Order: sequence, then structure tokens, then C-alpha cells
Amino acid sequence: MEDTQANQEGSLDPIQIQAKAAILAECEKLAAAGVRFVAVHFDGSGDSGATEEVQCYAPDEYIYDDSQPIQRDVSHLQEHFEALVPLGYENDCGGFGDVVLDVEARRISVERNDRFEDYSTTTYEV
Repeated sequence: MEDTQANQEGSLDPIQIQAKAAILAECEKLAAAGVRFVAVHFDGSGDSGATEEVQCYAPDEYIYDDSQPIQRDVSHLQEHFEALVPLGYENDCGGFGDVVLDVEARRISVERNDRFEDYSTTTYEV
């Protein structure tokens, strides 16, 4: 049986590995402050993209647009979270998603959704 964690680590570049380590190193401090999740949302369309400010959340689950952030300055983690945002999310119709740290589980997940435009054209002679 393959080691999934090792497989995932193997797909990260050195900057992403450093970013992951820096984020996970903050878990004890975040947990002590009552933080359950730390997340950054990214959204891109039309070949442009934006990453929102990294924020902390206290509820039992993180759902973008449904969870209310709590006051905690984690701006020092912004660059690390951005390093984990999937490359190319802003291309074509654009993708969107979240990089989320589950503080208790000490697990970082990346959810990316891609937009797709479907259209048809009709050509006729007059």
C-alpha cells in the first residue's frame, strides 16, 4: 500500500513544502486562540485572478461565504497560503476555491473548481 502523505509531498515544489511547514508550525498557537480553521479564498476569471486575505474561523466547519471570520491577525501566513494556491486557476474562464488549514487535524486541503463556458454558434448564408 502506498503512503498517500508521501505521494502528496512528492507533488509539491520546495517553496510549497516550506509554506506547508510554516503553516503547520502555527497550529498550537492558533488552537490556543480558539481558531478551528484558517483559510484563503482565490478566484480567477478572464485570465486574471485574486487571492483574498487569509482569515481565521471558529465554527465546527468552514464554508466560504457562510462562515464568519474571527479577529486574529494571521497576515504573516498570507504568502504561505498563496504558495499553495493552484497554478493556472486564473486561466481561461477561471477557477476558484479555497486553501484551508484544519487546525485540530493539522491538515491543509486545497479545493479548486474550474468554470466552463459552453456555447454554440450558428452560421448561415443570407
